[in-house]
Amino acid sequence: MAEKAQKPKFREAENIVENKELNIWEALIPVFALVAMLAYNVFVFGDSAIEGSNQFILLLGGAVAAIVGFRNKVSYKQMLAEVAENVRSTTGALLILLMVGALAGTWLISGIIPAMIYYGLYILNPTIFLAACVVICAIISIATGSSWTTAATVGIALIGIGDVLGISLGMTAGAVLSGAYFGDKMSPLSDTTNLAPVMAGGELFSHIRYMALTTIPTISVTLLIFIIIGFSIESTGPTDASEILGIIGERFNINGWLFIVPIVVIFLIIKKTPPLVALLIGTLLGGVFALIFQPGIVSSLGGGNGLSFESGYKGVLNAITVETQLEAPEKYSKLFKSKGMAGMLGTIWLIVCAMVFGGIMDGIGALQRITKSLLNMAKTTFGLFASTVGSCLALNVTASDQYLALVVPGKMFAKAYEERGLAPENLSRTLEDSGTVTSVLVPWNTCGAYHSGVLGVPVIDYFAFAIFNWLSPFMTLLFAAFKIKIKQLTTK
Repeated sequence: MAEKAQKPKFREAENIVENKELNIWEALIPVFALVAMLAYNVFVFGDSAIEGSNQFILLLGGAVAAIVGFRNKVSYKQMLAEVAENVRSTTGALLILLMVGALAGTWLISGIIPAMIYYGLYILNPTIFLAACVVICAIISIATGSSWTTAATVGIALIGIGDVLGISLGMTAGAVLSGAYFGDKMSPLSDTTNLAPVMAGGELFSHIRYMALTTIPTISVTLLIFIIIGFSIESTGPTDASEILGIIGERFNINGWLFIVPIVVIFLIIKKTPPLVALLIGTLLGGVFALIFQPGIVSSLGGGNGLSFESGYKGVLNAITVETQLEAPEKYSKLFKSKGMAGMLGTIWLIVCAMVFGGIMDGIGALQRITKSLLNMAKTTFGLFASTVGSCLALNVTASDQYLALVVPGKMFAKAYEERGLAPENLSRTLEDSGTVTSVLVPWNTCGAYHSGVLGVPVIDYFAFAIFNWLSPFMTLLFAAFKIKIKQLTTK
């Protein structure tokens, strides 16, 4: 019964639109157009492309897809219906993003995030920091089953610690995401870990055991690389952390009681409380703790000379809703800043525009055509695995949605694996190794947009250092090429 309760209630009945009028080259026209336009846009705008111009480029890509659809007898109504379904499917993610912004605000003014940084600086040093990020985030993510929650809690604190230590934010974000996605994959509480075996026709715990065969070597290599990087990097931060510790200590009442709030949030998620509810409780508790432990900060944000009901109310609500910048030396200003809910609107804007492009691509039958063409290229067992990987990567780029990257190839390839005498664990493992973990490497994918927004690090900066994420598809292909642990349906 416990396993049945863990199955996701969404995307299982995803309708895959087929359009026999559409050929593969027509299906790829919007993809090529989008990639070309995004490449030029990033060349012109640089890192600021994410602030709005990329969003419009995604809409232009959707317009190109719509033109292809009109030429192939797809109605405007059908395309709009798929867009609406895509946007609807992200409702939970968008609300979580808003709540993460709110949580970051109250956790800053309450001293929770500063306390994490304060004690973290005592424990962590540049040599072991990146490897420690991987391990810490892996543990939290296994416990919660959520890479999103991990990034929004300990991930933000680790980014702050790394910044003080003078370690590249891209490196820190890459280590955080490597650990977070390892835990997300291996946790029975994770939605994608439940979804993959459902799509492949397998069983949850058999899927996790089989997935460990490729996942453990991948995380081991990742840890080894980060250990080597740790010994080789030269920290540009202060060799003596007393300055930043003094600044934090002067501004906040730092004590162990502050850790009650993150512990409560993690406990709630482990007990299968919906993430949105857990984050709301964490936000409200952060506000209460701010009033108790940091009354001066709350009062100043509320425009009062002393803490009153009105100044307390205004101070907490300001931290929740708008950008908060506490007074600090310029070089440490980022540690004392939170975006609030308003700071997440750019990421939400990006996700909505990405869903428009993905919805039109699905509505005109392009996603089905691309996946089917990849399936037709699979003449050998290795070719089948490679086609699955290619399909997942293509859908993460074109559909901009992690779940579609599992659902569509899962439905399309399940019969092919069965006909080859391959157990469903082969498909579910490949879906996770190439669909789940690579979503964070695409800037306009919901996962890439979320994590770059929450951590404050552009995808292009952490891409190379998200070692676990881009290494996983290569590991699954390596096992397939050398026929390592390829489970058969029947024992011969």
